[in-house]
Formats: sequence, structure tokens, C-alpha cells
Amino acid sequence: MNLAEALDPLRAAAFRVWRATVAAIPGGRIEAFGHEGNRIESILVINLDRQPKRWRRIARELQRFTTSDGDNLMSIVRRVAAIDARDGRAVAATADVDPVYHIGDQLFVQPDERLAQAFSADEPVRMSRQEVAVARSHIEAWKEIATGPDSLVLILEDDAWFKPRARASIDGIWREIHQRSNVAGNPDIVFISYEDAGGTASREDERSGVFRPVRGLWHLSGYVLTQAGAMKLLRSMPVKGPVDLWMNYRLAELDALAMTSPAIAQRLDGKSDNAYSVMPYLARAGVVDGGHAIKHSGVLGSERVLAWTRRGDHESLAMALSMLGLRVRVFDQHEAALSPAALLGELQLFDALVDPPLLPPALTSAMATKETKFILESPHLGPTTTLRTRVAPSRVAVVDATSSEENTWQALCGFLKIATPVEAFPLGAPRSFGLFRRNESTPRVTDGQVLRKAVPMDNSPWVLPPSARWRPAEPSIGPVGYGDTVLVASSMTSASEQFPSVTGTFPGNLASFSPHCMSFSDEGVRVVLDEGAGNGRRLTSGAFASSRSFTHGWFRAEIRAASGPGLITGFFLHRASPRQEIDIEIVGADPTRMLTNVFFNPGEAGMAMEYGYRGAPHWIDLGFDATQDFHEYAIGWTTDRIVWLVDGRPVHERASWEPTPIPHLAMRLHANLWAPRSLELAGRINTQALPASAMFRNIVVTTMRQSRRIDEDKELTDQRSEVADSV
Repeated sequence: MNLAEALDPLRAAAFRVWRATVAAIPGGRIEAFGHEGNRIESILVINLDRQPKRWRRIARELQRFTTSDGDNLMSIVRRVAAIDARDGRAVAATADVDPVYHIGDQLFVQPDERLAQAFSADEPVRMSRQEVAVARSHIEAWKEIATGPDSLVLILEDDAWFKPRARASIDGIWREIHQRSNVAGNPDIVFISYEDAGGTASREDERSGVFRPVRGLWHLSGYVLTQAGAMKLLRSMPVKGPVDLWMNYRLAELDALAMTSPAIAQRLDGKSDNAYSVMPYLARAGVVDGGHAIKHSGVLGSERVLAWTRRGDHESLAMALSMLGLRVRVFDQHEAALSPAALLGELQLFDALVDPPLLPPALTSAMATKETKFILESPHLGPTTTLRTRVAPSRVAVVDATSSEENTWQALCGFLKIATPVEAFPLGAPRSFGLFRRNESTPRVTDGQVLRKAVPMDNSPWVLPPSARWRPAEPSIGPVGYGDTVLVASSMTSASEQFPSVTGTFPGNLASFSPHCMSFSDEGVRVVLDEGAGNGRRLTSGAFASSRSFTHGWFRAEIRAASGPGLITGFFLHRASPRQEIDIEIVGADPTRMLTNVFFNPGEAGMAMEYGYRGAPHWIDLGFDATQDFHEYAIGWTTDRIVWLVDGRPVHERASWEPTPIPHLAMRLHANLWAPRSLELAGRINTQALPASAMFRNIVVTTMRQSRRIDEDKELTDQRSEVADSV
């Protein structure tokens, strides 16, 4: 599990040149390999079918060395076709892998006080598609060893390389292992490659270059496995969580050894295309910077992209660029043509401009800037002839919109030198939605300003950088019309099929949700938070959500918030895969304010883009105590802006790219009472003051311009599960 960022391009290039040079130098004989005398008899290399370049690279590494018999190491190599994370059937539910593990498992391998304080040990984490694929790939290798003819086999991932002096160190530890095996037999597994988990690995019996690991090893890029060891691993399945994490739990039942100084490492000249499921939790706990959670963040460096498309009904290229981690602005051609200065200003805020209208001097300036790359969608518009005749071919790419999804990704990512995503190439949002436009709010004349306080923004590709100096405009305080067509309405004085209760919980919540924590009366539904264990939490509370999902509209409810530190009353729109959210939250420790927020991730329904954390939150002064009486709270959501209202009065507004894009996918309407782990956000809960309750009533969803409804049955096919939907 390599959580380190890729090296900068210059160091990566230096590593690549060094390894290419070393590949031509014989590495010598490694006595540990051979067919006689308790030696490693074969090598299995795990390699994806669509990664022939990696296969050639690992082959060059192995060809440098010979066995004790004088044969080239490649003579004992067998390739194991890796499971492809892009194949939905291959990473579907299987008896071999349990995709849900817990924060406590991460803490077992690598203890961290910040992570332990931020989340309970039983906080569930779902493996990413890539992690499931990696686990299943190693399982296939174990099965081959268990049923094969060789008793000692080295398993390598295809990004492995042999460190300097690897030959001598492997032979040295193999002599030690041979001496031990004369007494106790061969160990089940020997780690030739690993990473110490933050320097916390537990070791026993360390001598002569090897030790017995107790826990704390990441990576499975190189390890020797016996037939007996393979059988033990297969009997211990299912693999629960990332396979290198799970392996730490097997160390107690395996006869395991590890090299004191690993002889094999993972290459340093390529970005991992894995997606680590624990990364968002590490980022929220402050263990890593938020930017680390974007596996493709900052991939272009100082480079920028100008792209012109065929301007179809859906904006595929813009969505694809955003999924790759770029800040993308799209133009509609009605904007004023950009001068050189205006273009420079846009490229300081955005990584990619799609269909930008340029004055001739601006295009000339862009062509003269070597850091600017150009993409043309075929069939396309734009300065095609000019670019092809005046710009080096290495700076211009043509993306064929009619080609297969995989070919389109490969053409785009190869040009930008970015790892190809697991997700399918997107159809894109409807052009009528105006996603990724920059629709700045117009300053308005108001009869009084609402007090607001911004919370520091996350550093992610989908939030404008601080250099944008964005500030929200004062919202209009004129009369608001909620629309004529009512989609959903419930007084919530009795159980409602339109807003059924939610079970489960989500990361960072001290409480689990149960229908038993909701009661109905003429006042509405009372949601109670109290002590009581449930789903591993020490508190229980109530939550409900709409049975249908909506795209745009007015969403309002009358709410009396819960009082007390450590409590948050929530009314919000939310979806997962990808995660998008629009929030109203009232903190019980200071109920004269409410917190507004927007979470945005690009992609289409079903894509696991979950990296947006806090977006751009703002505290809004209410002018009253929200716990004392009912007040009406509303969210107005259109294609290009969001407005928040209290008692019919707009108190906050956000337009597209102020400072995030506006969510564009169907979401369900939620309400809950929860207890965050964050003391900074809500304070410490006083369990002596429990139970606490919040009240909700008269929930209404009405249409808005360009609004539409998506049936829950269809939406459920796009989301992973009810639990994931409530995260």
C-alpha cells in the first residue's frame, strides 16, 4: 500500500534513465534460485493484459540475472494475468474477498493517534475496485502455487525492480534461511520486498539479515511463498480488506520471515493507478494532506490544456478532464473573446479551458508557450489548421469521440502522461446543464447584509485555489416563488413512505441510525439521539431520506434543531458514487448559526469518485436560536447556482465555480441528528444531557427551472448500497 506521492518528473526521469542503463549490465548469478537444494524454483509475475510495457520492463530486470544452474531468470518465470479493475464482473462480490474492513484494521498495521481519535476502530471502510482486483490477482497466484509442481515460488508485481546489491543480499539471507530450514523446515513466506509501516513494524528474532515480522508491513511487491504457505492463505480466506493489510493478520499463523533490508522495491518512475480506500479517512484525520487523497492531483504541473470539442449534446471531454483531476472551465461562445492577459488569468485558476473563444493574439501567445497543450475532439471545431501547422505534434492531440472508451482514455491519458482511470470514459453531463461554467453572481442591492464566515477550503481539483480570492455575493432578499408543481410533500405527523427511515451510519458519526429513534405526533417527527450501542457506535439516533432522487428543485422543511454541544441537526441533499452533496447543518453548541456546504466530485452515476471533502463551507448568522422554535429552511438548486433560504429569506448563494462546480447528478433529500467526532466542528457531547431531539415537519419538494425527477428504482442501480448512500 504505497501512500507516498510520486516523485517529481525530473527525479522520475532520472530513475527511468538509470534503470534503462542498468538493464544492459549483467547482474550475475543468484544462488538462491534453481532446481536443486532447497532453492526458489520459479517466479510468478502478476501483470495486466493491458500493461505489456510493464511486462517488458520487468522482463529486462529479470534477464540481468541467472540461476544457480546458469540459466537466465526469465527461464523460470510464469506470467499470471492480473484481474482488471475495469472488469465489473471480475471485481463483483466473490467468496474470495470481503470488501468491507474497518479503521481498526488499518490501525493494527500502522498505529496513528490522529486516525484513532478521528474514527472509531469499527468504522467500516469499503475496498476500492482496484484493491479488490489486486487481492484477487494475488489469490490467483496462490492457487497456482498450491496446485503447481514447485515448492518455493517468488511472486512479483510487475512494477518491481532489484535494488543495488540485491544478488548478494538475497543469497545471504537464503543461506540463513537454509540453515534454519534444516532444523524447522522452510518458512511459509519470506518478504523480500515491503515497506515498514511508518517505522512502526514489530519485529522478533532479528539476526543475520532476517527477522520474524509480527505486524506493520505494507506492499506485496515481492515475496517467496511455499506450497504449504499458499494452502494456509487459501484456507484463511476470504481476504478482508486490502491484501497487504490482511496479510499482517496472517503473520501470527504463518511461519514468516522478512529481510532486514528489502532487496526488491517498487519502481519510482510511474504513478500508481490504484485507489486507496483508506485515503479519504487519513485525509479527514489530518494524517495526510487533503491533496494526497486525489490520486491524480497536480498531475500536469505547470502545463495547461486548451481544448476544442464538437459541442455535442453531452460534454464528454470536459467531464473526462475533470475526472483526471483538472480544474476545468467550459465556454459557450457567447462570452467575450479572451485577450492574452485574460487567457493568462484564466490559466492561473484553471488547468483546462474547453472551447475557449480566443482573440488571435491570445492563440498566438498560447502557441508560443511550451507548457500549453492542445486537444481537438474529432469531429471538432477550433483552430485545427493553425495548430497542426504551427505547433509541434507532441503538443497537439486529436481525441476520436467515436472510438472505443478504452482507446479514448488511452489517447487522452497518454498525451497528458496521466494514469488511465478504472472508470469508463464518460458520456458527460448534458450541455444544457452548463456544468463547469463560471457563472459569477451579480452584486445585488440588499436591505441588510447577512453575517457570514468562511471556513478554510480544501485543496482539491474541484475547488478554486485561494488565488481566486472568491467571495460570495449578497443574495437577493426579494420574494421567492417555490414553483407550482409539487413532487413530494409530507407533514411528517406519521410514518411516510415518501421519507422512510435510514439505518446504518457514516464516517465520523458517533451515532448509528435506527428507526426506533423516530416518533411521530401532530408536531411532526421527533428524532432522538441517546446513549445505546448500535452498529458499533455508543450512541443511537434517527435519520430519514426521500425514497426518490431529484435533479434540481426547491427543498424545504420546518425544523426545530437539537440543543447541546456535540450535536448537529442536518437537512441536506446527498448521493454517493460519485459523492455530491448540498448541506444545511445547525450545530447545537451555537444554534444561532447554520453551516452551508457543497461537496462536488465529477463523473457519472456509479463512478467511485469520492474525494471531495468539505468543499467551501460557510457559517451563516441566523439572527435567532434555532432550537427554540420551528423555522423554515430551504435549498434552491438549479443547473448553475444554489441558494439557501431561512423563513423565505435568501441568506447565502453560490454560482458555478464559486468556488466549486454545482452538483449535477440526482440526489436524495436527507434529514438527521448526528454527533460528529470533530470537537472543532461541534464541541464535546455531554452524555449527561441526553437524550436530545430535533423536530422536522412539512417537508416539500417542488419543481424549479430545468428540474426533473429520477425514480428511486433507477437511482438504486447507480448507487452501491443504502449504507453507502448515507455516508
